[in-house]
Amino acid sequence: MNSVSSRYNFDSNSHALDKAGLFALCVAAFASMSSMRLCDPLLPALAQTFDTTTGEAAYTISAFAVSYGLLQLFFGPLGDRYGKFRVIAVAVSCCTIGNVLAIFARDMQWLVLARALSGATAGGIIPLSLAWVGDAVSYERRQEVLGHLMVATLLGTAFGQWMSGVLVDLVGWRWPFAVMVVMFAVMGLVLRGMSRSRSGMAHAPGAGIGFTRGMVVVLRMRWARWILLLTVLEGAFAFSAVSFVPSYLHHRFTMPLSQAAAIVALFAGGGLIYALQARRMVAWMGERRLALSGSAAMGICLIGMALISHASMALPACLFAGLGFAMLHATLQTHATQMAPTVRGTATALFGASIFLGQSLGILAAAFAVDHGGFRSVFAIAGTVIIVTGYAFARSLPRT
Repeated sequence: MNSVSSRYNFDSNSHALDKAGLFALCVAAFASMSSMRLCDPLLPALAQTFDTTTGEAAYTISAFAVSYGLLQLFFGPLGDRYGKFRVIAVAVSCCTIGNVLAIFARDMQWLVLARALSGATAGGIIPLSLAWVGDAVSYERRQEVLGHLMVATLLGTAFGQWMSGVLVDLVGWRWPFAVMVVMFAVMGLVLRGMSRSRSGMAHAPGAGIGFTRGMVVVLRMRWARWILLLTVLEGAFAFSAVSFVPSYLHHRFTMPLSQAAAIVALFAGGGLIYALQARRMVAWMGERRLALSGSAAMGICLIGMALISHASMALPACLFAGLGFAMLHATLQTHATQMAPTVRGTATALFGASIFLGQSLGILAAAFAVDHGGFRSVFAIAGTVIIVTGYAFARSLPRT
């Protein structure tokens, strides 16, 4: 592990960046994340429409998340075999189906099924976009280019929640799904047209490797297993802590949930700051210091969240926690795109699935901790583990 180049079997990525392809994939990623967060503001309206509880209405969120996480493992090997850009184009087009079904949902079961289908098809967009960038962009520029995808996902998350909240008040809960139908239908046509001229571009040299064999290739690599383990820990402790910030602010400071949610949005704002400055920060700090500083910033902010005496102190805590998370996550993400170049689609799919697994386990554990030890214990433990995780990752990277 004396250098990054000695750890990886670098493929030749000397061709110029396909800016049109990257822009199209960013728009697709934007739509994917918009669809994921679409139902967050709709829960009260859905509960009223279908005469059910808010908790049961939330199945529309969990159904999307579960199918999204699981189907990534399917799309990764598919992208390696048939071409990442082509599979992304098909996945985007198929996303229209679930949203059309949602528009015409007559009961909650129908809507949950539609959301599960939407999550399953959307699961192929972002992981394969990461893999495509890995194939198409040299490692030296990769973190900068991946920053563009991060901007798209952050903006998509914010847009999905905002657009859905506005439309449900103005014209009803079915209209946000109609907006997504238009977005996915248009982008599907665009991407399918572009994929014809890119069918041979950014294609992994191991495209003929089968589904199971691709998984084995990745998991046999010690460095890949290390990256995936760190990703599970990051997902478990970072996302679980942030998920409970609105409830914490509401219970401790009697803050309205709308205000608490607005404060937590600063977490995404911190990530956006990093994404816009990624090129400068990578050149200035290097990967090792980036991961170390990012994990320290997030960990300290989470621990500080447990100690704040006034709600206003949560604003800088969320902002700098988001910045720190982005610094750590972007570095992990960049290494995930290079840990198995011959089956890059499978590797990034495992990376995405590891985040999903970590989130699921972390939120379950954090919910138990909140009930038995309170919110502060969750933030203190999560902050500490994030600092240790970042330190361990930074120590395994070469000095630059």
